Amino acid sequence: MEKYKSKTGTVSKPPYELYMSFVDMTNFTKMLPEDKKSMVEADYDTITVNFQGLCIGAKVQQRIPYSYIGLVDWGNSPVPFHVGLNFGSTGDPYKTAFSIEMEAELNFMMKMMIGKKLQEGLDKLVDGLVAMSEGRMPEGVDPEMLKNMKV
Repeated sequence: MEKYKSKTGTVSKPPYELYMSFVDMTNFTKMLPEDKKSMVEADYDTITVNFQGLCIGAKVQQRIPYSYIGLVDWGNSPVPFHVGLNFGSTGDPYKTAFSIEMEAELNFMMKMMIGKKLQEGLDKLVDGLVAMSEGRMPEGVDPEMLKNMKV
């Protein structure tokens, strides 16, 4: 398995509040534009995305309140993977040290094609979450798609 770890960002939300935003997979569908919602199915524990004939599913494997959520591949996902969302202490009760870890079983060709993009994507997700928690909108994100999501 190839391993990727995002940078750690300081999110301007308490750990319990940030954790609760991620604990329910249906919250992710609330951030989608209307024209993309039909591509995603979610319940409390699972989420499945169908895009260009590719189906990728994730299931919550572990929840450690206010500190960790672990997801694994689920359903017909073409690549075995594990994603860990880490919610840590910063010493400030109103801020969270947030990072994402990912392990994916990529063959050599896939590693060469998307490995760097996975790393960049994880870092961009953390940067975007930090920006939103500070009241800034990440580049390329439509504020309307976030109106139903509490971050």
